[in-house]
Amino acid sequence: MINLAAPASTHPNDQLAFSFAPLSMDAAYQLATDPANGAVVLMSGMVRDQTDGKAVVALDYQAYEPMALRVFQQIAAQIRQSWPNVTHIVIHHRTGKLQIGEISVLVAVGCPHRTEAFAACKYAIDTLKHNAPIWKKELWADGSSDWVSIGDCEQLEENC
Repeated sequence: MINLAAPASTHPNDQLAFSFAPLSMDAAYQLATDPANGAVVLMSGMVRDQTDGKAVVALDYQAYEPMALRVFQQIAAQIRQSWPNVTHIVIHHRTGKLQIGEISVLVAVGCPHRTEAFAACKYAIDTLKHNAPIWKKELWADGSSDWVSIGDCEQLEENC
């Protein structure tokens, strides 16, 4: 678990944000590019049409944004400690009601080498899902709904 008392990343190449508006893979990729990079790894999380065989019609995301942004900063700081060659870190997350196929989260990492870029990107999304105070309400086709903390996704990884 991330220590929220540790200093936050303030690196000028880190772009950490929440948005009510749709997220752009092109914009995240551009924010992670750099002439020093040999790789940009981009992970896009999207709303799918089912969970455990149950039809989903939409997801509604909510976050405690000030704390979640602090978690994003801690993730970026840890990435820079573990993979010091990383040039750019982008973490963008949506809030609000998202339809099937819409992007809910983008993580992009730019680095001179692909191995570190992949590892840092995986660390970022895995840690975000475990630590960030973000919740999603699954809206089911039968009219019912259910709130889930994305932190619960670690135990149910195949469903989140």
